[in-house]
Amino acid sequence: MPTREEFNDWYNEIVERLELTDKRYPIKGMNVWRPYGWKLMRNIDSLIRQEFDSTGHEEVLFPLLIPKDQFAKEAEHIKGFDAEVYWVTHAGLNELDVPLLLRPTSETAMYPMFSLWVRAHTDLPLKIYQLVNTFRYETKQTRAFIRVREIHFFESHTCHVDFEDAEKQVDEDTEILRRFARKLCIPYLLCKRPDWDKFAGAYYTLGIDALMPNGKALQIGSIHQYKENFSRPYDIKYEDENGEHRYVHQTTFGMSERLVGTIIGVHSDDKGIIIPPAVAPYQVVIVPIISKKGAEEVMAAATELRNELSSSGIRVHLDDRDLRPGNKYYHWEERGVPLRVEIGLRDIEKNSVVLVRRDTGEKSFVPREELIGAVWDAMDAMEKNLWDRAERRLRENILIVDSIDDIAVSEDDDTASGIYSLPWCGLEECAHAIEDRTGFGLLGVPSDRGNKEYAGSHEGKKCAVCGKDAVSMVMAAKSM
Repeated sequence: MPTREEFNDWYNEIVERLELTDKRYPIKGMNVWRPYGWKLMRNIDSLIRQEFDSTGHEEVLFPLLIPKDQFAKEAEHIKGFDAEVYWVTHAGLNELDVPLLLRPTSETAMYPMFSLWVRAHTDLPLKIYQLVNTFRYETKQTRAFIRVREIHFFESHTCHVDFEDAEKQVDEDTEILRRFARKLCIPYLLCKRPDWDKFAGAYYTLGIDALMPNGKALQIGSIHQYKENFSRPYDIKYEDENGEHRYVHQTTFGMSERLVGTIIGVHSDDKGIIIPPAVAPYQVVIVPIISKKGAEEVMAAATELRNELSSSGIRVHLDDRDLRPGNKYYHWEERGVPLRVEIGLRDIEKNSVVLVRRDTGEKSFVPREELIGAVWDAMDAMEKNLWDRAERRLRENILIVDSIDDIAVSEDDDTASGIYSLPWCGLEECAHAIEDRTGFGLLGVPSDRGNKEYAGSHEGKKCAVCGKDAVSMVMAAKSM
């Protein structure tokens, strides 16, 4: 098996070796979720639901199919997706009068309904979200969770009385992101995308990017401010307190199954993956140490442990397979289970258990009556350690340079030297020069709503391309 240093090959093999997904389904880029991978994704979905339910959003579920005439109402939007759409042209043997498409995203499905739902200022803000599959004809090389054609996707959509209220929603979204990313132990960059790379139809886009082990950036989500760009073509208006009709302002926030790929990349080592406790399919695995003597007693104690942990709200699995303990250790370490509990006859006699952390390998002997508290404490400590480790790695791989010539350009597209932060004059021609001369794409200008300090300050600096006074820093990286 490739080592983690050979990230692309290692990644492709690990996702199937650990039975997270199976790409052998007969449509390329439409993979089968295996049980362990789907448990992980569902736990991520649960965190998303908790965050959005707690901030006044309500979950909905819209149909998969969108009529072409509704999709075509926003010209810039359809232009942004026209090469990625899957079309449905027939129902049985009958050609459809209006072709349908599988949703690539849901603006054009939802917004005709919003125009029916929103009537007065008392209907606002409207805040909804859904977790669905979207479909895009990905033309680049597919990669499980990262580049697929059927995408497990989260999206929130909101309507507001004016731009200022919509901006407050963007602020709320970035706070949700901060809390959510902390649970996944994934530090990120939040950058305002250049106009030529923003979401089709958006007023502006905030891209959310994580650093992968090969030095490349992976976009894990985005937040969009639409202003009235969609409400006008879809006629989403409300009557204000003075009886005047106004178009709503809108925002969206989206993330996808790329979060699974990010966890695999950010939290892994030569033993396999490491899953943050908040989303781990199993937070604890119990391995009974069976010998010729006392096997029934050990299994009874292990079963009691499992029941006790489960009753305390901990996701636990008892591995009672007829295998050597060492084989079980390897199996669950590779799959990233945060904690392992070992119990054998000697442990029972001492009224204790062995607790092992996946991230550090630290082994401790815990009195039996203290196990529940020790497990919760260990998971808290593991979450902090995973975050600190990943955040330090991100900081160390952000390279602040003064000139475009300081970017280390490699002929090998599979490698990258990290994320660069450069002073920029704000001119589009200089931004394109950075991309053209280095092969790096622009992530954008660091947002005040994120960790802007990662990028350094532009004060007193000159543009890395033309030498004019810089107005901001801009970040560039190769992307997955």
